Amino acid sequence: MLRILFLGDIVGEPGRKAVISRLKVIKKEENVDFIIANGENAAAGRGITPKIAIDLMRAGVAVITSGDHIWDQQEIVEFMEIEPRMLRPINYPEGTVGFGSIVLETSKGKVGVINAQGRSFMQPPLENPFLAVEAEAHRIREEEGAKVIFLDFHAETTSEKIAMGRSVDGLVSAVVGTHTHVQTADEQIFPSGTAFLCDAGMCGPLESVLGREVEPIIERFKTSTPRRFPVAKGSVGIRGVVVDVDEATGKALEIRRFSEDFRGGEA
Repeated sequence: MLRILFLGDIVGEPGRKAVISRLKVIKKEENVDFIIANGENAAAGRGITPKIAIDLMRAGVAVITSGDHIWDQQEIVEFMEIEPRMLRPINYPEGTVGFGSIVLETSKGKVGVINAQGRSFMQPPLENPFLAVEAEAHRIREEEGAKVIFLDFHAETTSEKIAMGRSVDGLVSAVVGTHTHVQTADEQIFPSGTAFLCDAGMCGPLESVLGREVEPIIERFKTSTPRRFPVAKGSVGIRGVVVDVDEATGKALEIRRFSEDFRGGEA
């Protein structure tokens, strides 16, 4: 059995500090073999920088996934040309800088990771993620020889996420959604062996609205006028999912939500 820990969207300094502080302990306590995290909101809530990506990798994250905010920090572009473990959605047009998938060797065999972005209510509109994911999963299995494949599907709607999971059931080991920052309670294993969760949630401030300060967002809803949305402070919720996979077949054996609150030095 190979155990994967996936952490949902890391939000700003509070989120990344909590993850970096706790990750080694979580890995040991949960007996994790491979760690993936979505880092697209790690830099002040929008995008990610090379330094932050390196800090997360040094803390134990094997692969960093992203989504619609991947380009918000300009310096990440050059970094993505040379760092294949920092992924952007695979369904960008051909020729876009960066990598949409990766296969890494582990002590328990190869692990493939694919990052894709949905199209419903998402900007910018990208190429069809269903076709891109299916083609890449087949390529990884046939050319790279990896049976364990994890998909971070960064999408807005539950219907598109569920449809993606059903579409690749049996082709990948797990499909876990990101982007909404709210952990869902629909974890399951589909009939052909693919683990699924609509959204892993976020690693971000608990007293917040999706990781941002509460009052400016309430004012935005009340007045319909522009406001700045600073990242909130205080205790952090670390949210994600743990998936056990049969490394010989690539089929999921178990999926369960991960949830831990980090209160400034204490879990």
